[in-house]
Amino acid sequence: MGEPAQTPFKTTGSQWLMPVSEYLGFPLDQVNFLACQLFALTAAFCFRLYLSPAHVSPLVRHFVAALLGISFLVFCFGWYSSHILAVVVANYLIIIKADLNNVHRGKTLYKLNMGFWTHTSVSMIRGNEVIEHFRLKPGQSRKRPEQQVIITLRYSMVISMGYLTACQVSRVFIFNYGILSTDFSGVRPSFIEYLSYNLNFLSVLVGPCSNYKEYIDFIEGRHISTRLKQQHASSNRQNGYNKTQDPSPLNAVCHKLVVCAGCMLFFLTITRSLPIKYNVDPDFVSQASFLTRLTYAFFSIQAARPKFYFAWTLADAVNNAAGYGFLGMDEHGKPSWDLISNLNIIGIETATSFKTFIDNWNIQTGIWLKTVCYDQAPKHRLALTFILSALWHGVYPGYYFTFLTAIPITIAARAIRRSIRHYFLGSRVMKLGYDILTWAATQLAICYTVMPFLLLAVNYTIVYYRSMYFHVHIISILAAVALHRKHKPREPTTTKTSSVSSSAPCSAQCQHVHSNNNDKD
Repeated sequence: MGEPAQTPFKTTGSQWLMPVSEYLGFPLDQVNFLACQLFALTAAFCFRLYLSPAHVSPLVRHFVAALLGISFLVFCFGWYSSHILAVVVANYLIIIKADLNNVHRGKTLYKLNMGFWTHTSVSMIRGNEVIEHFRLKPGQSRKRPEQQVIITLRYSMVISMGYLTACQVSRVFIFNYGILSTDFSGVRPSFIEYLSYNLNFLSVLVGPCSNYKEYIDFIEGRHISTRLKQQHASSNRQNGYNKTQDPSPLNAVCHKLVVCAGCMLFFLTITRSLPIKYNVDPDFVSQASFLTRLTYAFFSIQAARPKFYFAWTLADAVNNAAGYGFLGMDEHGKPSWDLISNLNIIGIETATSFKTFIDNWNIQTGIWLKTVCYDQAPKHRLALTFILSALWHGVYPGYYFTFLTAIPITIAARAIRRSIRHYFLGSRVMKLGYDILTWAATQLAICYTVMPFLLLAVNYTIVYYRSMYFHVHIISILAAVALHRKHKPREPTTTKTSSVSSSAPCSAQCQHVHSNNNDKD
């Protein structure tokens, strides 16, 4: 786009797979990630079969899980992995030294760091990109490429680490969480337990995050029996489960690997032919009509999702292969392994509201955000939750554009739904028409909202917004303001209490279902 050729991509991680990277044409960091996840899948089966609680002690399982996880970090990130290792140790010291009434701050600090590390690791490796993403003018002149790289690589690590530390500290003390970010049940974990929980090879690279107690139950061999007891306690019906043998995750793993294969095929054939950055190509923006730009944006965003589907589904399969993630028996008496699943693809693709889309995307992080922020904030819960989510994701400006834009869109979507939905419930045809209309509106709104998240840079985001005439911002703000006074705030204590009490019995078996807001309208 009129700029000097980019320097070859480099990573602080292992260079062993560079020939594979060059042969396939994929960045080395992605090749390293995929290699680690495939190795983790194999290791997970061995972990379940040969290092089961029946054969080895929990200490051995903790040690192996942590050792493999740390090895993955070093392989993928090299010496940059020292940051997360240092944070783990520092937070463990806080936990064992701090008063129990304040220890939640340290645990929350680490929880924030875990998510932030995943998103900032690539930006720290690609040091020459970090500063570039804050430039406002696409054509702005700069120093010679080799000189620019030397300068930015020299300072980008300092900037990234400084920002990382400042954000983490501010997030803990500004939001002032009043609950535990993870449940240690009043007992401080040992160092190996804490290390294993945070850095285990099953989830260290791409998640999903999970409850500490669930993880300890898994390591100590109580995971499945505990889930079944919880399910039996909340339901009187028989589920047909044979208590003498733990259900095998093999079918679930195979099913999820088939989904991964489909996502990879889609990525190689479709996604790569619809590059996101073409949305801000100067020739395309200046020559294509608004409808053409809108159509391309829609399909390019749709095509970008499978890479996220692939990563999260593969991570889920890895956990299941190790015997972790058992949810319970379904209504047909078959085992369900979706306890820590991070997405619902069908729910995402068929979402007819902004909220439904969010509820089915990055599910485990959504549960955490709802627990530590939305449910705790006395007011402005929606705005604070989105702001926290932006801070959690990392340093790229595009993240902040995405989550700040989502605030007025969500408010407007709620208001519009409350105002017009009841008019379409009179007949099946009207309801179907409403669902189709709201599906299209939701997908277009998601497209507009998510685009900065993928473009990352300020300059690209502004170019895209201008090409779209800021229409979603304008429409959502006008709708939110116009419809705000038509509806009184939700009542009640009785409604909220009954809602909580009615949902309590199924909480044990439905932990993977969440909501980032409590308004179900």
